[in-house]
Amino acid sequence: MEHLDVVVVGAGLSGIAAGHYLRTECPWASYAVLEARDAIGGTWDLFRYPGIRSDSDMHTLGYSFRPWTGERSIADGGDILEYLRTTAAEEGIDRHIRFGHRVSSASWSSVEHRWHLVVDRADGSSTELTCGFLFACSGYYRYDHGYEPDLPGLDDFTGIRVHPQHWPEDLDVTGRRVVVVGSGATAITLVPALARSAAHVTMLQRSPTYVISLPPASPVARMLHRVLPRRAAGWAARWFHALTSQGFYQFSRRRPAAAKRAIRKGIERQLPADYDIDTHFTPRYDPWDQRVCVVPDGDLFRAIRDGAASVATATIDTFTAEGVRLDDGTELPADVVVTATGLEMLFLGGMTVDVDGDPLVPSEHLAYKGMMLEGVPNLAMAVGYTNASWTLKAELTCEYVCRLLNHLRRTGTTACTPVAQDGATGAAPLMPLSSGYVQRAAGLLPRQGSAFPWQVYQSYVKDYRAMRLSKVDDGTMQFTRRPVAVDA
Repeated sequence: MEHLDVVVVGAGLSGIAAGHYLRTECPWASYAVLEARDAIGGTWDLFRYPGIRSDSDMHTLGYSFRPWTGERSIADGGDILEYLRTTAAEEGIDRHIRFGHRVSSASWSSVEHRWHLVVDRADGSSTELTCGFLFACSGYYRYDHGYEPDLPGLDDFTGIRVHPQHWPEDLDVTGRRVVVVGSGATAITLVPALARSAAHVTMLQRSPTYVISLPPASPVARMLHRVLPRRAAGWAARWFHALTSQGFYQFSRRRPAAAKRAIRKGIERQLPADYDIDTHFTPRYDPWDQRVCVVPDGDLFRAIRDGAASVATATIDTFTAEGVRLDDGTELPADVVVTATGLEMLFLGGMTVDVDGDPLVPSEHLAYKGMMLEGVPNLAMAVGYTNASWTLKAELTCEYVCRLLNHLRRTGTTACTPVAQDGATGAAPLMPLSSGYVQRAAGLLPRQGSAFPWQVYQSYVKDYRAMRLSKVDDGTMQFTRRPVAVDA
C-alpha cells in the first residue's frame, strides 16, 4: 500500500497554497494532492456563470508568494482560474495532483499513527493509501449541487430554469426576460452581466443585502507597483488591503449605525434620488452579520439606472407557467428563472472520518486556531475568513501545518493533537454569520471556544501573530511518538 507523508485534499486556492508551502518549507515530505474533479481551480473552475468574479480584492485573494499583478483588483473568474493554473505549473505543484480522486473515508490508527484513506476514482474503481498527515483543502460547500429551497409552483414554470452552480454553456439570454431569485453575491454578480443582453433582468429578493461599490482597479496597488519592485509592491498592497478590509469590519461591528449610514450614502450616490433604498437596499441586520457584497464600479447600480435591471423585494406566492406571482399580486413575466438561492455546506469534502473506529462528529469538537479539531491527530483544514479574502487565512494555515510537520520531524514525534484544557468550552459556531447557508449547516460544523487558541478571531492581524509568531509546542498541542514500528 502506498504511503505518503502528507495528503492534501482539493486542488483549489488552498490546495495549491499547500503544495507551495510543502515544497518550500518541507522539501523532505512526500505528498499528493487528491482532486475529485478533473481540473485545477476548485470554485473558480466549477462556477461558469456570466460575470463570475472575485468577491474580494485580488491583492489579498492572490498568493503572497506570487503577488497578483493584473490590472483589476476585482478580477473575472477566467483570469483567476488562469492565475491558479499558472501558479501550479510554475511551482511544479500540478505534477503532484491526482485528478478524479475523491477521498471517501479517512481512519486514524493510534497504533500506527497513520491515516488510512479510501479513495474513489472517477472510473468507478477505488484504491487505498496511508499518510502521516491529512490536510483538507476542499472548502466548505458541496460541488454536486447548490441549495434549492422549495419554491412554490416552480415545476409549473415552462421557461428555462438554471442554478448558477451548473450554468449551461449554451444558454443565451439575449432578448429574454430573466428573473434572478436571490440577493447574495452570486445574484448581485449575475444581474449586471445578464442585463447587457437580456430584455430585462429582475433581481427578486426576499430581503436586501448590504452592497458597496469599489473601483475595479486599486489606485494604491497601482501606485505601489510603479515605485517598488514587484515582490515588495505585492507585499505592501496585500497588507494595505488586508488592513483596510479589517478596519472596515471592525468599524462596522463597533459602530453599526455609522457603518449603515456610510453604506447608504454610497448607494444614494449611485441611484436616482427617488429610488426606494429603504425597501431594496436596507437590510434588517447589521453590516457583517452576513457578508457585505462588493460591486466593481457600481455595475449593479448602473444597470438599475439604465433600466436594464430592477429589484423586487417580496415573497413568492407561486410560480406560474409564464413567470412569478408575488405575495402582493404582482406578476413578474420570465423566460428564464435563475435560482441564485445559495450553497450547501459540506465539511471536509464529505469524507467520513473516524479515530480508532470512533466516528468524528465535528459539532462535538472545538476548533484549534480555526484549523484543527480537538482530540483529532494530524488532521488540519483550510477555512478562510468570512470578512476578508479566503487566501489570507489559508496561507497562514499552510505555513502552520509545515511548522508542525517540521517540529514532528525534528523531535522524532509522529502525532500532534490539540487537547482542550479544563474550562476550554464553547458553543459558538465556527463561522459567525447569520447567512442562510451557515445557519442550515450549524449542526455540521465544529464549534469555537471563548478564549485562545479555541476562539476564531476573523482577524488577519491577530492570526498572523498567533500562527506565525507563536510556538507550535504551546502546551495545548500534544506531541507523541508512534507506539510501534510501522513499515513504510
